[in-house]
Amino acid sequence: MGDAGHTLPYGVTLGRPQPLSIGVTANDEQRTETFLDHRELLFSIVYDMLGSVADTEDVLQETWLAWTSRTGEAVSHPRAYLVRIAVNRALSRRAAISRRREEYIGPWLPEPLVEPEGDPSERGESVSMALMVVLETLTPLERVVFVLHEVFGYAHTEIAGILDRSPSAVRQLAHRAREHVQARRPRYRVDPRVRRQATERFVAAMFGGDLEELLRLLAPDVTLWADGGGKAPAAGPRPLHGADRVARLLIARAVAVLDVRYRQVNGEPSAVLFMGDSPFAVIVLDLTPDGERVRAVYAITNPDKLSQVDRTMS
Repeated sequence: MGDAGHTLPYGVTLGRPQPLSIGVTANDEQRTETFLDHRELLFSIVYDMLGSVADTEDVLQETWLAWTSRTGEAVSHPRAYLVRIAVNRALSRRAAISRRREEYIGPWLPEPLVEPEGDPSERGESVSMALMVVLETLTPLERVVFVLHEVFGYAHTEIAGILDRSPSAVRQLAHRAREHVQARRPRYRVDPRVRRQATERFVAAMFGGDLEELLRLLAPDVTLWADGGGKAPAAGPRPLHGADRVARLLIARAVAVLDVRYRQVNGEPSAVLFMGDSPFAVIVLDLTPDGERVRAVYAITNPDKLSQVDRTMS
């Protein structure tokens, strides 16, 4: 597995704690401390598997209960043990999430992870909104193998132990997942400063009603994903394609008197919009490899997915 600070594929920088070599006793205080030491890692893995903060927190609660109620021999490597519990609980939850998606109104986007401005404790590993959308097209097993191997640097043999499958089966899953993702999301990373500048220009054109500037920014085949969940304005039941259609709809739907703040969302510079003290929308742009055009717009307005934004902005 990778060392702390190791740069992994897809621009993910990982800084997770090394395995503990001591055994864990039944002492409640020590178990609590051990769990908290690994909570951020567990949250990151499960969120990348599920795309929902609420479901991730439920899985972590189940993992905590399983951890604290465990009896028997001491655990030599608590991190590996906790990851195994969390991953398998998350896999079990996928069926319920899939059923909810079937009833969801309009396009579904992952719940955004918004980092507070100037927060010195940034997440060590972040998967972009664009990649999270692609991960939704994988099977649950392909997704967990991709996340563990490509994002967190786990070896195929380690993943096999977590999933109770053979290393050869895991390698096949990894190969299929990697090819699928690469076909839909080639590996490249736009400079954060370029992304921030593009986002500021996009927001200024959208809320300034500057159709010509917006058309200059959008790639001809741009796609708008607007997730309102049936509870907030959106673009329609399906993603909208084409620069002219997307630009005109964005300007028509622009709401005046919004407070725009620029924050890291899923590790990338993005726009968070407020109406008064309440979060109104999160806008994340996916740029072309040269950083010149916007090839996808992800707009989350579903209030259920913005409920965590208030706290993260404070």
